[in-house]
Amino acid sequence: MSSSKKPPVSNHSNESAVPSGRFARLSRFGALATTVAGSVVKNGTKQLAQGKRPKLSSLLLTPKNALRVADQLAQLRGAAMKLGQLVSMDAGDMLPPQLAEIMAKLRQDAKHMPRKQLLAVLEKEWGENWGERVREFNLIPIAAASIGQVHEAISLDGEKLAIKIQYPGVRESIDSDIDNVATILRFTGLVPKTFDLASLLAEAKKQLHEEADYLREAEYIAKYTEALGEDERFEIPVVNANLSTRSILAMRYVEGVPIEQMAHATQPVRNQIATTMFELLFKELLDMRLMQTDPNFANYRYNPKNGKVVLLDFGATRSFNKELVEGYMDLMKAAQAGSRELMEKAGMRIGYFDSTTKPHHRSLVLDLMELACEPFCTKGEFDFGNTNLAARIRDKGFELGEDRQFWHTPPIDCLFLHRKLGGLFLLVTRLKARVDVSKSSEITSCSILD
Repeated sequence: MSSSKKPPVSNHSNESAVPSGRFARLSRFGALATTVAGSVVKNGTKQLAQGKRPKLSSLLLTPKNALRVADQLAQLRGAAMKLGQLVSMDAGDMLPPQLAEIMAKLRQDAKHMPRKQLLAVLEKEWGENWGERVREFNLIPIAAASIGQVHEAISLDGEKLAIKIQYPGVRESIDSDIDNVATILRFTGLVPKTFDLASLLAEAKKQLHEEADYLREAEYIAKYTEALGEDERFEIPVVNANLSTRSILAMRYVEGVPIEQMAHATQPVRNQIATTMFELLFKELLDMRLMQTDPNFANYRYNPKNGKVVLLDFGATRSFNKELVEGYMDLMKAAQAGSRELMEKAGMRIGYFDSTTKPHHRSLVLDLMELACEPFCTKGEFDFGNTNLAARIRDKGFELGEDRQFWHTPPIDCLFLHRKLGGLFLLVTRLKARVDVSKSSEITSCSILD
């Protein structure tokens, strides 16, 4: 619909104003803390009256409190919601189940901003006569996430566009939001006191400031286009520089269906999609040393007409240094050789443990590494549709995570890489694909030596 005409009526059921002022956001956090504390007092009093002696952790970590935290983070969006997703790195095996529940709800519960806020952003970024910048603009979003929402539009020259618009106040509230969420996480006991949250929070602030800069994302789109532009298996949207700002990213609309919907495709098609995704992972890590680290399924689509995987959302892209990449190369080779001794040396080089790590903890980490490397060590196809690998990794992660004497945090880059790998495992498992992962890794394994 043209922006100059009466806009269509939107569905308000999943619409929520984004608190953009510092006081408004702070008051939400305060109200959340008060509600959780009130719940603790109420439930504690009730259990004491029944002759029980409840632990504080059990009073804090109730299903209702978990949902309260998730709901408020979803309402706030921005860094508050994003950090809730980042803390578990989408693989919350090392954290309490209650936190994993929050993550799942946050990934599903994306609300869009009311039209009044949307128009205010458009006027601020494109000017009062913003409607003259495009031929048509659909005021109803086609997608919504933690930092922004996406709209369809038609450019003045008739090209269909996808316009990503950042929520108001997101960039300005990143630091305070993260500090406030950290306070909530510590208060509720969702993160152990011994967990090195400070370094993760500092990196989260840096990452989110970068992710909130859409001009930076446009630069990464250009880098990926240069690196993958000749590969006919991928399709990357072209940025419309004339309409893009730090808070608006305009791109050519790319056709495709949600990639997880291809779970209903034939086995060969599913296998090919999964193989393509693994080869992309290895190219990013070993060749480009540049990786889009957000594994959200919504960042990938598939075009059945041309068989291409569509790559979307490059805001969470980060580079890896050669030393870290070589450490992972050593780790994969050691795992394939079945040498725990060499795996331990590679793990030390990467930073999974240090000289102070107890032998028992070191052994548990190596067990976890062996499980994660199982698809890479399998000769021939690994059947992701017929394996309990994810459950075994989860159980081993819980075993390590429940030992509060071991909360050594690996380098931040490792956490982002784990996040990407975990998301890929989930996707190919959803597709029930069979992949020769070892062969996929060989395609780019020599590039690091160049």
